[in-house]
Amino acid sequence: MITQLARDAEELHALPRQGRRAVVMTMGALHEGHATLVREARRLAGPDGQVVVTVFVNPLQFGPGEDLDRYPRTLDADVLLAEQAGADVVFAPAADEVYPGGEPQVRVTAGPMGERLEGASRPGHFDGVLTVVAKLLHLTGPDLALFGQKDAQQLALIRRMARDLNFPVEIVGVPTVREGDNLALSSRNRYLSDADRASALELSRALLTGAAALEAGPAAVRRSARVVLDAAAAMEPPVVLDYLALVDPADFTEVADDHSGEAVLAVAARVGTTRLIDNVHLTFGERR
Repeated sequence: MITQLARDAEELHALPRQGRRAVVMTMGALHEGHATLVREARRLAGPDGQVVVTVFVNPLQFGPGEDLDRYPRTLDADVLLAEQAGADVVFAPAADEVYPGGEPQVRVTAGPMGERLEGASRPGHFDGVLTVVAKLLHLTGPDLALFGQKDAQQLALIRRMARDLNFPVEIVGVPTVREGDNLALSSRNRYLSDADRASALELSRALLTGAAALEAGPAAVRRSARVVLDAAAAMEPPVVLDYLALVDPADFTEVADDHSGEAVLAVAARVGTTRLIDNVHLTFGERR
């Protein structure tokens, strides 16, 4: 299979299309986590369907002082990885294709859920995410859109947008892919020095330690994860915690200590100059 490269919507829509179209949205710098999304898209679209990978570094979701300028641009390598994973098309539009006339005056607002956790740390971030996702859904016209569960709050907001605004697309979440040492795959991992990486591993260890306390309830989960992160704050380099939260996946509000059902244990922290996020999904049973 040879993957086609489309630079604008006209080129994309001129390509033959049969069956269902599945889209995987990325900002490039593709890695095995993205490849997993593409392979799952291929499976769901079927042999007669079409898998489109979008590559677009979205300026709207970068806040002041964040790493827009140094975000890696590796399109040739991205096309190769997408091809190897089973994509039919890489759609890599220029900024003026996605935002004709400059930054849009009308945007999608994430609402209260977009102001919590990641939204509180990065004001306006989710408005930028939802705006570009909405535009790329319009430009690509998929039946399915796949997103990683590592960005759990983003996934929840995209699902809510699709439901609230009646987008005719199925939003599919795909489990987080991890490296051999259990670090969640991220394009930002390339910024970590060896010492940074050793400290960063405490994020996944905190989550797994919290998850191990599942049977004891939400308070024990929070407490167990916090012990690991408190110790990690004294490492060199330190793990500088942004938040640790145990939340309802429907709205990302903190769950009560007697909560039963689904929950997400989420963490964000800075190690060196790199900000990382991770999470695990938990299910609390009925307690007597």
